[in-house]
Amino acid sequence: METPSYIKSLLIPNGKKPTGRKVWSVDLETVWLPFFTATNTMGDTHIAPDALGAPLRLAYNQDGSVKFSKSGRPVIAVSKEIAQNVRLVRENFIAGLQDYANAVVTENPDGYRAMVEMAGKAGEPIIQSDRRNLDKAMEERMEEAIAEAEANANAEADMPKPKSKREREAVPA
Repeated sequence: METPSYIKSLLIPNGKKPTGRKVWSVDLETVWLPFFTATNTMGDTHIAPDALGAPLRLAYNQDGSVKFSKSGRPVIAVSKEIAQNVRLVRENFIAGLQDYANAVVTENPDGYRAMVEMAGKAGEPIIQSDRRNLDKAMEERMEEAIAEAEANANAEADMPKPKSKREREAVPA
């Protein structure tokens, strides 16, 4: 089986690093809007022009009031039409990746199995090292917590005890 060119192209770095608003971790302005404008142009999608022209919208609460984040900023959301089409592309993309992996497993089960075994063996030292480091870190944290608890207990023992109600009310005559 020959690897399709569209799969190969996914694995080649292209150096472009967009910095705008992300939708599914992909830049809205430089990727999604040109893509959906092109698919509308070709008749593959029918996204409303206002969704493409104003893809970011002020978000509203159910009562119709403007929605604010906990920090006090107004919430800006991607238009529903764009978000729905991104979700469709994402689901289709995932299905394509799964189909490709399934095709490789079907056509080359021995090679796939060998790759899984090789990856498992190569990853084992890392897993063991991480396990040792985690165990060591957990022991250190436990020792720190015990020391802190003991220090707090000692500090409380050294503090003068509050007078009882009777002692506070007793006034020398």
